[in-house]
Amino acid sequence: MDRLRAYEIFMTVVSRGSFNKAADLLDTSPANVTRYVNDLETYLGCRLLNRSSRKLSLTESGEALFERCKSILADVAETEALVSSNSVKPRGRLRINAPLSFGILHLAPLWPEFIRRYPEVELDISLIDRVVDIVEEGYDLVIRISRAGSVNHAARKLASSHNVLCASPAYLQQHGLPHTPEDLKEHECITYTYSGDEWSFTDNSGKLHQIKVKGKVHTNNGDTARAMALCGAGIIWQPTFLIGPDLASGALVALLPDYKLPDIDVLAMYPSRRHLSVKVRMMIDFLVEAFAGTAPWDKTTDNKN
Repeated sequence: MDRLRAYEIFMTVVSRGSFNKAADLLDTSPANVTRYVNDLETYLGCRLLNRSSRKLSLTESGEALFERCKSILADVAETEALVSSNSVKPRGRLRINAPLSFGILHLAPLWPEFIRRYPEVELDISLIDRVVDIVEEGYDLVIRISRAGSVNHAARKLASSHNVLCASPAYLQQHGLPHTPEDLKEHECITYTYSGDEWSFTDNSGKLHQIKVKGKVHTNNGDTARAMALCGAGIIWQPTFLIGPDLASGALVALLPDYKLPDIDVLAMYPSRRHLSVKVRMMIDFLVEAFAGTAPWDKTTDNKN
């Protein structure tokens, strides 16, 4: 548990009189606020707040902690201001998490330039497809591919990517071309953990079509789905940041042009907007600059879809 963060959250809950209001102010979720307060009470071995459906009140221990925390957090703020004024250059270890395929294809080529610009920063990069807990696992910054981002942490959008339904020419020559989402029920579909076996499309009129597909292969890795599609094993839908070059070269063919899959956002996520370190802020600005304008994976596919 980050005790300083827990004290800050406890103080905000008390001053705002509500877990929800504290969450709004701290730009995090009510569940995260509740967890921190519960963990703090467990750590201290006493109840700090009396909770009811209508209001919160401090216990005797809570009152003592509240008064002491005022001076503690004031001292911390003064110290941070002093350090920040003398630390214009980013330095130190920066822990970053990103999805495996995206990290290899689109982030790894950027790191040398970042190190060139900011030589006093050390990058500790972890590529994991599962959704990590930024606070619990100690990351400074997480790159996440998401339809809607997250309500638990602060986020900045870096780019968007289209999802495209596609298959190889060899597969289509053998099995035929689907003309509607319903036709997919008769095809071999390679399903992906984060999209499941119920695929949703929107037609040109805005009507939603949800189709339960089937296939012999299910995978939690987009590269595996792509490789199998390239070999003619079935139909996939994957983001253009992964399959953009395949669509551009004709190795994969986009299907159902009159039906759209949900787009996704590439987000830079961090625990809170408050007290954002120089190294994290510089990395976020660097990534925003790198992905400015049309995303590189869509530049070669815009005329294909």
